[in-house]
Amino acid sequence: MKNISSLNNVHILGNFGDYEGKKDVLKIKEIKNIFICQITKYKSLSSNESKAQVDKLDLPTKLKCNFNSSTRILWMAPQNYLVISTKLNLMKDILNDFKDRDFAVTDLSHSRTVIEISGSKSKEVIKKGCPININDLKKGDCVNSVFHGVTITIDVLETNPETLRIYCLRSFGESFYHSITDSSLEFGYENL
Repeated sequence: MKNISSLNNVHILGNFGDYEGKKDVLKIKEIKNIFICQITKYKSLSSNESKAQVDKLDLPTKLKCNFNSSTRILWMAPQNYLVISTKLNLMKDILNDFKDRDFAVTDLSHSRTVIEISGSKSKEVIKKGCPININDLKKGDCVNSVFHGVTITIDVLETNPETLRIYCLRSFGESFYHSITDSSLEFGYENL
């Protein structure tokens, strides 16, 4: 089956908004061809949960993210984690390591739209439609919130330059994308 992006006919490359004469415009890109899965621990674990790892990464603590060069694990809720990786075959390893009597593992790869926004005004864009205090977030932090009524997950990749990866349900992808780009117009942005 061919994977078709939810922004396939929407995300057009180029410069938009008030970008003329500015050196530091925002960069917006859609992240495609990644593996995403949700891991949920059952309350009664029969195995030692401290050994639970994905791609040699421990499951993170509250509102944090553990990561290496190819995989990020986001804390989503108590005993609930989101795994994002460029290793498209990671599911096989996860199913071998996480026994179904202790964990529920769900492949979400085709159910999310992922947008990455970077530049010194990235957090300002998010402030226009999100109620959380995003200024307190640092590299390796993650949080669930809403942006103009769309439920999102924000993953802070870098603080200098500000780089945020934002996840939403695929069905809201186009609406979310338009909200992000509309909020970016005053700063100028380049779609990559």
